[in-house]
This record gives sequence, C-alpha cells and structure tokens, in this order.
Amino acid sequence: MEADEAKKDVWLREEILMKVYVHLANGFEEIEAITVVDVLRRAEIDVETVSITENLWVTGAHGIGVKADQLINDIDYDSGKMIVLPGGLPGTTNLAENSKLIDQIKSYNNQNKWVGAICAAPMILGEKGLLEGKTAVIYPGMESHLKGAKVGRKNVEVDGNIVTSKGPGTAMEFAFKLVELLKGKEAIKQLKEEMLL
Repeated sequence: MEADEAKKDVWLREEILMKVYVHLANGFEEIEAITVVDVLRRAEIDVETVSITENLWVTGAHGIGVKADQLINDIDYDSGKMIVLPGGLPGTTNLAENSKLIDQIKSYNNQNKWVGAICAAPMILGEKGLLEGKTAVIYPGMESHLKGAKVGRKNVEVDGNIVTSKGPGTAMEFAFKLVELLKGKEAIKQLKEEMLL
C-alpha cells in the first residue's frame, strides 16, 4: 500500500512539473502560439497560455484576439518544465521588454529546464547571452541576433535545454519536437497517426 502511495506521489510530481507556459504579447505570431498549444494538449501535456500584459486578452500580429489562461504575475514558475516563446513582431520585442519574463527565462536556463523559441523569438535568447556556444536557428535574415551561437541548418534545432525553430511554416515540426522532448518518440508516433500526418 505504501509503495502504491509513493508511486502516486512521484507520478503527481512529474505531472506538476510537466507544465508548459506559452507566453503571449501583443503582436505575437498566431500560428506559432496556437499550434504549440494545440499539439501539446493533444499529447495530454499541461499547457497554459500566459499574457505578459495586464489583460488576459492579447491580440496577435494578424489581428486575432486570444484569451490567455493566466497573467504573468499569477504564474508559479517553479511548477513548470518549459517556457515557450512564439515569434512575430512586435510580439517578440514586447516579450523581450518584460523583465519578469526575462528573469524566468534565465532561471529556467540556469536550472537546465526547457526553453523553446520560434521565428523572431530566438533573438531574445541570443541578445541575453543564452546561446553562447549553442546551435540555434531563427527567422531567415535575423541570424545576427543569435549572438555567440552557431547557426543551424534544420527547421528545429535542439542544443542542451534550448529549442529553436525558424517560423510559421515550421510551427508543427517545432510543436512535435517539444512533445518528443517531454514525452518521448512513442507519443509522437501516436499523435501523428491521430492527426493523419
């Protein structure tokens, strides 16, 4: 009986620490944010969208309004396993100007927790010195922002705890890679079958 309770406690801790926070700023790239949330939820990963504004409603780069699950000041980042940064402009620059988010990104990086960024968003990691010696990608033409990094050739690059991807057209591949990192290749296989990929 005690062994069963101990297993349950471990499982609950793992589930709590599986939480993924997808951050939304006005001007975010809608495809990148929503694709990640949708695919991870299909894989039964606990995902919350986080508004870095003072309002749950956030407007994307193409005028699509999304209601976030939580405001950044209400998030318990200790419970998370991954931070995700969608791209888009001015979404990326708005994310970069939020000091609380930057502090949490640095904290996750220091703890070797996952940090994912797509499209223009890897510039945040480069400008904050988190890509030194790593392989990373960004939206084509923005490579100068990957300070200290080797520019990769794949649509999605994983180096240590950092995951980067190129843009809207690579959002599905990026999302599947996040699922694989969190739940393994078997979860990807099942998910692709269900989604007819």
